[in-house]
Amino acid sequence: MANERASLPRFAAVGAGRMGRGIAIAFAYAGHRISLVDLRQRSDEAWQRLQAEAKAEIEASLAGLAQLGVIDAAQVQPIAGRVNFVSAADAPQALAAAELVFEGVPETMEAKREAFEQLNRHCRDDAILTSTTSSILVTQLAALVRLPGRFLNMHWLNPAYVIPVVELSCHPGTDAAVLARTKALMEAIGKLPVVCGASPGYIVPRLQALVMNEAARMIEEGAATAEEIDKATRYGLGLRFAALGVVEFIDFGGCDILHHASREMSASIDKGRYTAPAIVDRMVEEGRLGLKSGSGFYDYQGRDIATYRRDVLSRTLGELKHAGLWRAPAGETLS
Repeated sequence: MANERASLPRFAAVGAGRMGRGIAIAFAYAGHRISLVDLRQRSDEAWQRLQAEAKAEIEASLAGLAQLGVIDAAQVQPIAGRVNFVSAADAPQALAAAELVFEGVPETMEAKREAFEQLNRHCRDDAILTSTTSSILVTQLAALVRLPGRFLNMHWLNPAYVIPVVELSCHPGTDAAVLARTKALMEAIGKLPVVCGASPGYIVPRLQALVMNEAARMIEEGAATAEEIDKATRYGLGLRFAALGVVEFIDFGGCDILHHASREMSASIDKGRYTAPAIVDRMVEEGRLGLKSGSGFYDYQGRDIATYRRDVLSRTLGELKHAGLWRAPAGETLS
């Protein structure tokens, strides 16, 4: 039994839908074998159909990477071959072998409860258990987990095998060693874990929901067309935030700029949407304006500001060149 367990993959994605398949690709791409586990009891015909569908999607996704020149076409099958498709009947053995498990079943408490009943029964005590849910708080799910200190939510951004960021949401009882181990495992496959509390929307979905809703309002109000908004966000907003994080950008421009802009837009557009939070007003009162005052959300004391500004410019120019929007200086023009 021990030898059989040792031969099984160390990682398991539970739920053979889109998220589970994306996670499987991410680990297989990094050179690891991973079990893609379906917990639902199905007929042999239904299981074969699901397995064929999942396999075809994984191979198609890898073929897309090959077409983009990310991998060689010859690598598609070897990478896809690292994914073990596991039916409900074989799930106990796969779960018992896994040191890191990703639950990705449908977004209902009933489905989560049923899944964790099986994870509690079959996973070993030192296995790290995570849920990929984007809508149920980690504090709600922790109650379903045996030994909840080894549990946290992990939100992947689609496509899971492309976007580097994974958002780790811990509950008060999550063991610090478990969080550190999870971060190390994710970094080892090329992911960039960010940690947030048990708050709805994590980080990225909470920010992007505001941007997307405001874009829709602008179209509704006739402020701009969809095409113009998309150009502005791809090559203005997007380029800025590729070079600077959102909070870093507040400090770069100045917290007072955000304060004044928010005041004007709250008066002219919508008070509820644009009134600055109390922390911004407080920082302005304290003179913590960001880069120009030496402190803001970050502390700039002792930093070489000229070098920092040059680094930001370098990152911005790099994004412009990557987007094909940077032009070399014009030559001499004869009149």
